[in-house]
Amino acid sequence: MTETVDFAKMNGLGNKILVVDMRGRADVVTPAAAIALNADPATRFDQIMAVHDPKVDGTDAWIDILNSDGSKAQACGNGTRCVVQALAAETGKKIFTFQTVAGILNAVEHEDGTISVDMGKPIFEWNRIPLAEEFYDTSRIELQIGPIDAPILHSPSVASMGNPHAVFWVDRDVMSYDLERFGPLLENHPMFPERANITLAQVTSTTSMTTRTWERGAGLTLACGSAACASGVSGARTGRTGRKVAITVASSPNRGTLQIEWRNDDHVIMTGPAEWEWSGTLDPTTGAFRRDDAEAAAL
Repeated sequence: MTETVDFAKMNGLGNKILVVDMRGRADVVTPAAAIALNADPATRFDQIMAVHDPKVDGTDAWIDILNSDGSKAQACGNGTRCVVQALAAETGKKIFTFQTVAGILNAVEHEDGTISVDMGKPIFEWNRIPLAEEFYDTSRIELQIGPIDAPILHSPSVASMGNPHAVFWVDRDVMSYDLERFGPLLENHPMFPERANITLAQVTSTTSMTTRTWERGAGLTLACGSAACASGVSGARTGRTGRKVAITVASSPNRGTLQIEWRNDDHVIMTGPAEWEWSGTLDPTTGAFRRDDAEAAAL
């Protein structure tokens, strides 16, 4: 077995993604390799999407997802769009079915280049999100940060989109909050035994909102697709928005938009862009890499 595999540096609305081709191999991208890759500014990422041979008939691939700290992630919508774009360019296919730890994901690349991913059904039961305490209504739970009589953030909506999310509703610009300070505290709060993704959401109309996310295992991120899904669903669930919402990701370099639809069959469809940046090869055990563009790699 050769030491190196092909990979692509991509982004989904700014969410930094490495798509690693592990097809035809029995090994995996190791946590040590993920940590080493994230330590290099050239390959710093939010998630690695390691594409393996399918384990189930009728699927195109098994996707193993790693966070930048080497931990496993159950879902990554922006990363899934990157995988679709990479495989569509390679195969000419437009429709894909993937298996992940979170379940089966169906995706399609549209003629305009945008990609829709069926992120499955949201989970609202407290013990399945999971939470450490029982809440009958998870659309608003008792959790706050800051002074008791004047909390900075409070009463989040919580849900799972294959991974746990807490959405804090705010009434001013999401970029005006010190999420870099509050994010780690909330991600690791005892309420979340498996940690959680922390999102600030400002509703701007019944069909739009703006979000910013601290991502579990990755920290401040330019975008988080599953967090956008959780925010869209939670907006509809609390009556703040309808079941179709355009989400502007404030931290994205181009302040791009994700279209979220919570269909009547309970499935959440996320539509947005993906962008290829450059490609190379890497050692999945150590994280040592080389860019295909030797001139760029020397810069």
